Amino acid sequence: MEVLLNTNEKLLIIPLGGLGEIGKNMTVFRYGDDIIVIDSGLAFPEEDMLGIDLVIPDMTYLIENKDKIKAVVLTHGHEDHIGSLFYLLRQVDVPVYGSPLTLGLVEGRLKEYDVSDRRLIPVAPGDSIKLGQFEVGFIRVNHSISDALAISLKTPIGTIVHTGDFKIDQTPVDGKMIDIHKFAELGNQGVLVLLSDSTNAERAGYTKSERTVSEVLDEYFASTKGRIILTTFASNVSRLQQAINSAITYGRKVALLGRSMVTVVNKAAELGYMDIPEGVLIGVEEINRYPDNQILILTTGSQGEPMAALSRLASKNHRSLELTPGDTVLIAATPIPGNERSVGRTIDALMRLGVNVVYERGSGIHVSGHGSQEELKLILNLTRPRYLIPVHGEHRMLKQHGRLANEIGIPKENVFIGENGHVFEFTAETGRFAGKVASGKIFVDGLGVGDVGNIVIRDRRQLSQDGVLIVVVTLDKAKGCILDGPDIVSRGFVYVRDSDALIDEARNIVKGVLERFENQPITEWAPLKSGIREALTKYLFSKTGRRPMILPIIMDL
Repeated sequence: MEVLLNTNEKLLIIPLGGLGEIGKNMTVFRYGDDIIVIDSGLAFPEEDMLGIDLVIPDMTYLIENKDKIKAVVLTHGHEDHIGSLFYLLRQVDVPVYGSPLTLGLVEGRLKEYDVSDRRLIPVAPGDSIKLGQFEVGFIRVNHSISDALAISLKTPIGTIVHTGDFKIDQTPVDGKMIDIHKFAELGNQGVLVLLSDSTNAERAGYTKSERTVSEVLDEYFASTKGRIILTTFASNVSRLQQAINSAITYGRKVALLGRSMVTVVNKAAELGYMDIPEGVLIGVEEINRYPDNQILILTTGSQGEPMAALSRLASKNHRSLELTPGDTVLIAATPIPGNERSVGRTIDALMRLGVNVVYERGSGIHVSGHGSQEELKLILNLTRPRYLIPVHGEHRMLKQHGRLANEIGIPKENVFIGENGHVFEFTAETGRFAGKVASGKIFVDGLGVGDVGNIVIRDRRQLSQDGVLIVVVTLDKAKGCILDGPDIVSRGFVYVRDSDALIDEARNIVKGVLERFENQPITEWAPLKSGIREALTKYLFSKTGRRPMILPIIMDL
């Protein structure tokens, strides 16, 4: 029986993360009262986000509509796609679908956050499930982690395809190639909207196969006489397997350094995604029992994270291991945008220790997990979407992806370059922008989620730049006279013992402000505090060119 489509029905696509940025990928799909969420990722803080541990998407829209959410669907197990799931599941009790390795990594993290894992549901490429008015299909793709999936969503008005992170690897390490045929099949049936990975949209040609790394690693293992320390993303299971294969070939034992590295390798081996013969893995405490040329250490810290194992090794601050001039460090990853300086500092620190560091992109020990321009165009040609929404990239990457779509015949008006929070509204025949929802960055600082905002970050930035000056005065509010003080405490502004004249004059200025209020009835402290701040700010800037944070503390006795 033919189903008549109601062209007045609307599909809403709402990216809450991943547009105009690298990381915190999260996209909402809504048809009627049914919502599907694809991915729930995080981003790592930029250098000016002082004290912040993680950055996650603003989930206000989802919390307000939590009764409509049918499921969260995960494309793969990288932190920028699963890292905020634990915060979402604290507030929304819904099933989570993903491949076995992805859910294996999620399960471990849920235990850390004391969140139930009872609703994790494994799926495989080729599976199809019905969730409300969505029929969700799973498609194998290649990426820098095993078990990566693209997602198809069949709705009453048409089919949507979300590529997730992908590249087209014709010689993948695990032998499982991207399902090109499924993309072509969906294209033949008709794709209304394609959401496609834009990370490498600026890079011409094709991305190299992961298998090319094996040959390069073998060359380093064959020529290196000392210990080899290899760092990459812990979730890059294929890269880790290649390194272990080279270690086995050249008679090296393998030690794991860093909690996430231990967790991922153990989980991947348990689920059958890694093949590690018995006797290859050793504990860190066993390293010194073997000659240096028989040791490979797999460690975290490829992004220069201050607390990661490699950074602590570089600063000679690791409790179990110390690097020596005969060691070779292979950095088998490229810096995420924003991490370049921290990675550079780590490399400098390693070189100061006399360690040989291999890190250049041209070294061949790293290839990207994202498709370059020709691969993006191939997916566009296979799916032939009416509309394209470039995702997963900074704004220039999204724009370049849009230009690629124009080159193969998709009209400019059918390419939507958006921002987080934009609502893209589609019918069977039309597509348009339809407003915005709440979106942005939520900061995670210790146990606090969202309690640190831009104002607090601004204050921290000011404190880090110019310090703080605390003014303590004890007053008799009724009589309006000074009982004690003003005392001045400086932290991060000037060294008090070398700045007696400056501090004494600052005290006199505060006394002058207080004298102006002596003959006035004081009903509240705010005007007095404001007067102290203004007077001190003007004076201190004229003398030092700095603007410390000024905190007047007034006690009433």
